[in-house]
Amino acid sequence: MEKKKYSSYGEIDRDLEILKLEKEINYQKLVLSFQRTKESITPQKIVNGFVSSYTGYIKKSFPEILQSVLPFIISWFINRKRGD
Repeated sequence: MEKKKYSSYGEIDRDLEILKLEKEINYQKLVLSFQRTKESITPQKIVNGFVSSYTGYIKKSFPEILQSVLPFIISWFINRKRGD
């Protein structure tokens, strides 16, 4: 990093003010990022994300699941006792 040479205290004050404003901007970005993260980690959004990630898999696998479960359901209906 190259050292900067100043010719007056005004230049130093101006650069210090710029650095102060950059620091405040970065702090506000950090606060905003934290708030967005906090909002995205609610129980409802976690469950919705979990469910949405598996709905596509279930939709694609539904015929296979149905083919494997349907014989058990049919045999249960046939073999159950009539008074229950």
